[in-house]
Amino acid sequence: MEGILGQTGDRPSRARKLILRSNKITSRHYAIDPSTGKSNYTNAQLAAEAIRGLINEKTPLDDVELLACSTTIPDQIIPNHAVMVHGELGAPTLEAVSTAGVCVCGVTALRYAYLGIKAGEVKHAVACASEAVSSSLRSDQFFNENDDQIENLKRNPEVEFEKDFLRWMLSDGAGAAWLSDSPTENGISLRVEWIDVLSYAHEMSTCMYAGAVKNDDGSLTGWKTIPQTNSSESASCMTITQDVKQLNEHILTYTIEKPLTQIAKKRNLNPEQYDYFLPHFSSGYFEDRVADSLERINFSIPKSKWFTNLFSKGNTGSASIYIILEELFNSGKLKSGEKILCHIPESGRFTAAFMQLTVV
Repeated sequence: MEGILGQTGDRPSRARKLILRSNKITSRHYAIDPSTGKSNYTNAQLAAEAIRGLINEKTPLDDVELLACSTTIPDQIIPNHAVMVHGELGAPTLEAVSTAGVCVCGVTALRYAYLGIKAGEVKHAVACASEAVSSSLRSDQFFNENDDQIENLKRNPEVEFEKDFLRWMLSDGAGAAWLSDSPTENGISLRVEWIDVLSYAHEMSTCMYAGAVKNDDGSLTGWKTIPQTNSSESASCMTITQDVKQLNEHILTYTIEKPLTQIAKKRNLNPEQYDYFLPHFSSGYFEDRVADSLERINFSIPKSKWFTNLFSKGNTGSASIYIILEELFNSGKLKSGEKILCHIPESGRFTAAFMQLTVV
């Protein structure tokens, strides 16, 4: 991995082995040419590739009325990600909407498409999530960190760990879903029953961020207000950073226990009604802790019903739930009438999404 992403500074990462042992991810996927070290796909190109995988005689591109796309870090600030994906596809005129966020933005894009169909505004939509995060993880993106700010890192070694932490967690990838007002004539479809998204930003400070510096009081100073004359600081702030201590202390409370308790009461849910549980957890470290959280709120789902491909596909952020669903959908295991519960957490400022699907 360090051979592909590059080594930062004059020594291998001190955090890498510890993080890899903890997250249990055995393989990753990078949109990087190993011979040159340069990116060989843009984020928009990855998204377009996933969408092309949906297109056939029964789902022609010309039928798409709505394109809802999301990503954590687009290729540019302006214009929005969805119109760039539309341009890559070359599809006819359609509505193109992009949702922002971290892991949950993939679900908010899906929810936008779902609600458009449910409202009767469109018959066919495509939702897509993609991540080309490796372009932000290459060693050249950490040059200033190791060269110009070495004294700061010596004083605050936790800063190095929080930024290095994500280098060994994340993968590139994209996934897409075709949504329609009716199921396919042959084979299975997944009926969206409901999608709930809950934010706890009013209770928690920012935990995962880029394009900003986190202050001692928990507030953020955004990239626009950092003097461009300080090239070291302005470059450093663009690196994706995770407050690991805050993540460890609060992620389960605010992305499982509080939201699922509220949703279960609202929708009268019972864990026994589900045949599959699809959790997006960022690391194998959290697998047993997720199970413990479910038990604490009396919503235990046996591990035999869980389905994840984190360990082989890596953590692909907003695209993860699409990539998990795609593998299960095409596994040949699903039977009509089975119910699926999807769980998508986000540590950005603590947001949780849950989605119920039924096989038809």
